[in-house]
Amino acid sequence: MPVQPEDFRDVLRHFPAGVTIVTVKSGEETHGMTVSAFASVSPNPPLILVCIDHRGRGHELLENDDAVFAVNILRQGQDELSNRFAFKEDRFSEGTWTTAETGAPVLEEAAAWLDCTIYDRHVAGTHTIYVGEVQACKVVEDNVEPLVYWNRSYRNLELTKESEES
Repeated sequence: MPVQPEDFRDVLRHFPAGVTIVTVKSGEETHGMTVSAFASVSPNPPLILVCIDHRGRGHELLENDDAVFAVNILRQGQDELSNRFAFKEDRFSEGTWTTAETGAPVLEEAAAWLDCTIYDRHVAGTHTIYVGEVQACKVVEDNVEPLVYWNRSYRNLELTKESEES
């Protein structure tokens, strides 16, 4: 018998995750949401994945044939921006936003971003896994610490002297 959702979430909070803002463009409409379910899939072709809850506006837009999206990888200190995209309505009112090749919004102050077209979709329980083919990408600033979420709060990485030298 499968575990209860509360038990599942309680275990997963012990796995640290990077924090991203996934932005979507479909037609003239844009939307963004905070996402930690993001991973690299393949270098050739360059593919990534994000998992998006069916209940949100982002999922609705990503189901459109013309939908494109960007994954904006957040850096330490951008926790308020992450919270804005998780809980607020006026999401794009903070940060400096531009567009890349597909037209999806990208955050100029992100650590890095990937601009994607939809390569494939897979329904998985309460979410859909969107595989994106990367059309453009950029490291905005090298060697900045990422925004990390662990055990229900944002955390800072503490680099050791050895890790700084490598």
